[in-house]
Amino acid sequence: MGERLLAIDTATVACSVALFEDGALIAADYAEIGRGHAEKLIPAIAGLPDRGKADRILVNCGPGSFTGVRIGISAAKALALAWGADIHGYSCLSLVAAQALKQMESPRPVCVAMLAGHGEYFLQNFTATGEPIAPFATLTPDEAAGQVAGDVIAGSAASELAAATSVDAYFSILPNAAHISLVAGNMKNLAARPNYGRKPDAQPAKIV
Repeated sequence: MGERLLAIDTATVACSVALFEDGALIAADYAEIGRGHAEKLIPAIAGLPDRGKADRILVNCGPGSFTGVRIGISAAKALALAWGADIHGYSCLSLVAAQALKQMESPRPVCVAMLAGHGEYFLQNFTATGEPIAPFATLTPDEAAGQVAGDVIAGSAASELAAATSVDAYFSILPNAAHISLVAGNMKNLAARPNYGRKPDAQPAKIV
């Protein structure tokens, strides 16, 4: 058996896992579930060959759902400890950009826009080779419309943002762990730490 990599993605309404051996995809599970990632994730991993056991683990660190990001990273860290596996993270927006570029007939700059809750978007522009142009930002729809630098918009907010701009090419895409190989190596060696993109909806009560 060659080197195995397990990819975990729970940062959005989608929940996906994928197992690779020597870079080749050997099994995957993808479902758009909205909520319930904690209940879905572990059975999905257990359903992979050898219950998903791998030498390396990659996990989506956000930006995304506070609960989803936390669940994915917690599971990845627990498995890494149990298996003695290396663990790294990747950006949700980088994977969406890579998936969009794969669908194009010829690569073009792409703007990734993901729903961030409270009517906001996570937005980041990428080059035609999938490299980020600048750090992502959390913006209102009006702010986002003025920050689109790509010829194509991709992500869960793509259709909404395209309707508010002059961009007519868009891909409504959610991240899928099965496509993690599309992301450049230097963008999937992040520390496995959460990057929520915005403050959680619930804040601890202050003790007076």
